[in-house]
Amino acid sequence: MRLKFVPPLMPTLVDKPPESDGWIHEVKFDGYRSQIVRDADGVRIFTRRGLDWTSKYRDLAKAAAELEVESAIIDGEIIVLNDAGLSDFGELRKAITRRQQDLYFVAFDLLHLNGHDLRDMPLEDRREILEALIPEGGRIQFSQALPGDAKAIFHLVDQAGLEGMVSKRKDSKYRSGNSTAWLKTKAYSIDEYQLLGVEREPGKPAFALMAERGTGRYVGTAFITLNREMRERLWERVQQHAGAAPKGMKRPATQWVKPGMIGRVKHLRGEEDLRHASLQDFREE
Repeated sequence: MRLKFVPPLMPTLVDKPPESDGWIHEVKFDGYRSQIVRDADGVRIFTRRGLDWTSKYRDLAKAAAELEVESAIIDGEIIVLNDAGLSDFGELRKAITRRQQDLYFVAFDLLHLNGHDLRDMPLEDRREILEALIPEGGRIQFSQALPGDAKAIFHLVDQAGLEGMVSKRKDSKYRSGNSTAWLKTKAYSIDEYQLLGVEREPGKPAFALMAERGTGRYVGTAFITLNREMRERLWERVQQHAGAAPKGMKRPATQWVKPGMIGRVKHLRGEEDLRHASLQDFREE
């Protein structure tokens, strides 16, 4: 029987992890959500949106072909580790094209096995079967649940510089699409960006437009949550350093600034562009 890609279950972002007993907690890996499909026709590896990327993941496909199963659909994340042993999204693209041997597939759910659809089974049972399938020390690894209570786990995840954690109801069935049976809690980072300008409209919160330092790539906006004195000082500097809009950017309510102003921004970790971001401080280069 030829198996088809199953659209993934997508976790809901929350501010803090659930603290009751009915949940397991795992590390939120910073990589590409992917799905391994193995059947009589061989192995295929799909992206989150169902694109067949098997040719990009040759080594992982080979590892999946060695699992002792007839057929399976495994949900997981493709990652690459940095020198500190943490998943590193920035290195992932390079590894896909140049360093196949550095890619890992971290498996966290099993949707189908040897002709049986497992999606109606409780998560705990699906994971137990999955863990037994995966040999230790290979390219495909099992995502272990973290021991301890949610608060303590999140503190450790944050301190370790990880992207965050995912909490899953132990008894939940697997349903494609957005779900509250899985919750993700993300940690925050503080980084420096180039300030492009400030947008202020009456009756609306003010925010800063930020770009990557060095490349000048626009990465999004950060709310200006500074105290009154700092806000006034920022506005004064922005007017002193007024500049032209970057090429292709049209935002009528923005006061643009010349290059040279740097903002410290608190934002969700592990995102390519700024999300849930706020300006903490600023300085001139």
